[in-house]
Amino acid sequence: MNEVSEWKVPKWPFLLGNAALILVAAAVVWKARHPISQWEIGLATGCVALGSLLGCLPFILEYRATGKLIEVNAVGAVAEKISDLQKFTAQVTAVTDQWARVQEATKGSAEKTAAAAREISENITAEVRDFTEFQKKMNDAEKGALRLEVEKLRRAEGEWLQVVVRILDHIFSLHTAAARSGQPELADQIRHFQNACRDAARRVGLAPFAAAPDEIFDAERHRAHGVENPPAAAVAAETLAPGLTFQGRLIRPALVRLREANAPVVASEKEIAPEKIEAAEEKLSDELPL
Repeated sequence: MNEVSEWKVPKWPFLLGNAALILVAAAVVWKARHPISQWEIGLATGCVALGSLLGCLPFILEYRATGKLIEVNAVGAVAEKISDLQKFTAQVTAVTDQWARVQEATKGSAEKTAAAAREISENITAEVRDFTEFQKKMNDAEKGALRLEVEKLRRAEGEWLQVVVRILDHIFSLHTAAARSGQPELADQIRHFQNACRDAARRVGLAPFAAAPDEIFDAERHRAHGVENPPAAAVAAETLAPGLTFQGRLIRPALVRLREANAPVVASEKEIAPEKIEAAEEKLSDELPL
């Protein structure tokens, strides 16, 4: 069976397009007159979003194509096994015919018939043993190949999942900084950009989530920043890093800052520097690797 064990999508055109779109966005921001107009912000944001999609697209295509190849190879293996079974059936039929001819030739000779029967039985036993060994070797080889393919797919899945998660984390930091910059138009543009990126990630099963303000702390879905054992009635003040679920399975809890007992209900967003958000994300990446 001719198996295609690997199929690669040429990534350089996508990466080149990604770099070109990033450069276009940078050129638009650099050449624009300040303050930047809305259409210039939209053009730069669209270039960055399209570039991010181009960067992720080859990995998704390669993952799907490899899955199809594994299915095709499995169907081919089943067809070969059926062909071997037909050959074995033909061999059994030939041996049976031979035994019939020997019985007719002996014409009642008990000794010759018994000897021929023993020989035929031994031949059948040897054929069955050889076929069983061959079948076992084929099964072991197929299992090893499938196990290797599954490991490759899981490794590729982990790699592109790390890339997408890192991009979403940076976009979340960008949105948080824009919200605290005091520019509502810029914050609104970044929010739309973040929602578009999250919608694209949900198509492959990756769904980010954040804790709502004043939400009750959930130890399974939340991780308290700077607190080892949060109290039972703890309340989340804000989300420092979003949580993630992949195909319905929680792979990272959301990092939240708990509200202090004597703190006001609405905290000033400008009191927390953006560097704290970045440090919290780095700490979450170290504590909860995907």
